[in-house]
Amino acid sequence: MHTPPPRGAAANLSNIEIAQQASLRPILPLALERLGLPEDCLEPYGRYKAKVSLDYAASLHDRPDGRLVLVTAISPTPAGEGKTTTTVGLGDALNRLGKRTMVCLREPALGPVFGMKGGAAGGGYAQVVPMEDINLHFTGDFAAIALANNLLAGLIDNHIYHGNQLGFDVRRVAWRRVVDVNDRALRQIVVGLGGTGNGVPREDGFDIVVASEVMAILCLAVSLTDLKERLGNIVVGYRADGGAIRARDLKAHGAMTALLKNALAPNLVQTLENNPAFVHGGPFANIAHGCNSVIATRTALKLADYVVTEAGFGADLGAEKFVDIKCRKAGLTPAAAVVVATIRALKYHGGVDLPDLAQENLAALEKGVVNLERHIDNVVNRYGLPCVVAINRRAEDSERETQLLIDRVAPHGVRVIPASHYAQGGRGALELAQEVVRLCQQPSQFRYVYGDDVGLWEKMKLIATRIYHAADITADTRVRARIRQLQEAGYGHYPVCVAKTQYSFSTDPKLRGAPTHHSVNIREVRLAAGAEFIIMICGDIMTMPGLPKVPAADAIDVDAQGRITGLF
Repeated sequence: MHTPPPRGAAANLSNIEIAQQASLRPILPLALERLGLPEDCLEPYGRYKAKVSLDYAASLHDRPDGRLVLVTAISPTPAGEGKTTTTVGLGDALNRLGKRTMVCLREPALGPVFGMKGGAAGGGYAQVVPMEDINLHFTGDFAAIALANNLLAGLIDNHIYHGNQLGFDVRRVAWRRVVDVNDRALRQIVVGLGGTGNGVPREDGFDIVVASEVMAILCLAVSLTDLKERLGNIVVGYRADGGAIRARDLKAHGAMTALLKNALAPNLVQTLENNPAFVHGGPFANIAHGCNSVIATRTALKLADYVVTEAGFGADLGAEKFVDIKCRKAGLTPAAAVVVATIRALKYHGGVDLPDLAQENLAALEKGVVNLERHIDNVVNRYGLPCVVAINRRAEDSERETQLLIDRVAPHGVRVIPASHYAQGGRGALELAQEVVRLCQQPSQFRYVYGDDVGLWEKMKLIATRIYHAADITADTRVRARIRQLQEAGYGHYPVCVAKTQYSFSTDPKLRGAPTHHSVNIREVRLAAGAEFIIMICGDIMTMPGLPKVPAADAIDVDAQGRITGLF
């Protein structure tokens, strides 16, 4: 087992430098020793990555499930929280306690890797590796998803060009192209220019790959057959009479499945402490459903006694969708939850600007704790999960700030446990792991926010009022008519996937803390008939982000020996 260096060493090395110094084990013997996976059920991608065959995953069906632990967080801030880092650190700590544990993470998208956020393989001495591979092309899953999505887009325009036998109303083509980098110039475009030989001119646009319905389908499908059926159900456009046209009407779903066949198999890697981990699928929680694949989670539950997984962004977005979409669709019941926070992020929610966060500020912390309390309330009282608060400890955290936080949260019946996994790996999260084991032995009161039989408008209203503490939801007549149309067309039993800013409970990213009595405006509604949910786009959220003035790509380089620097 890899032993992290003493606390404080992490401060002198970047995440990528720590990862590059790691002692990795070849994935095939590691999988056999730690999980009992025979070599013939693995498809290696080099020495340190492999895919687990779908046939083998299906053969585990009769094994009992381990306990599922959800890692979520407060509303994210520029100060950082470390949800993935905590997921990995907790998994390593549980393994140190002798609990057979796997972590299940999402794959990083290239948009944030080259944009604002950076990589997403954990940090410090709580990472999954090989870090460069995971943050870049990995096993090609995202490329396959983009190709399948854009193949369907090409088939639509080709069909219209060759006579349009299905009767597409070219003003109502509902399928957009995707690319896995942030590019605001592609949000709204016109295709088919340049004369009749280039197709029919029409408005179109690009989303980022993680917002694609194909991504959601891959992460919710339970088999190749299910994947193909869901792809065929995608509604790609409408006729003049309002009738829906699906991917199967274009005979596209077979070819799309062929492109996605290998991508559906979960990716096996390891942590810095040589513990097995699945990293598979990657929908964002602010514009999609924010969870790793059902296949990876289900397979891990058959292979391990404890499975630690994360949901994107805060407990109002990722955890709500984990509960109401992933768990509902896959029949999963989590045993406990961890809410991740940092003291500096809570001070940011209390109104402190970024340059001043390292200074002790009890008043700001007292004010900002309301954000954490709101998330705890949602996890415990809305989702029915026992939880613990993990403070991702930083060197500047004062004892008085830590004690204030412990005292403030105690009346909620929830423990606050500082953890130093970033600097110390699994041994820095042992107390957190012990509390998670205790919580998993408590009776579960797990529940959804709404029932299947609740109408689409009411589902959205329940999420907004119960989870976001909004006064109401609003929409213009066009959006209201679309919601009624979907309800009457038989989609009313679908769950709702809210696309909104991750930075606030409201739709205004500048409203920190725990705002109340705000209004949530539904700007656009999209049907994801293959993924089987309805997307409600709220506020100014974009399904194709832009790059910042100084993108992270500026710092990324490769030296003459092929060594990558500046990745994260």
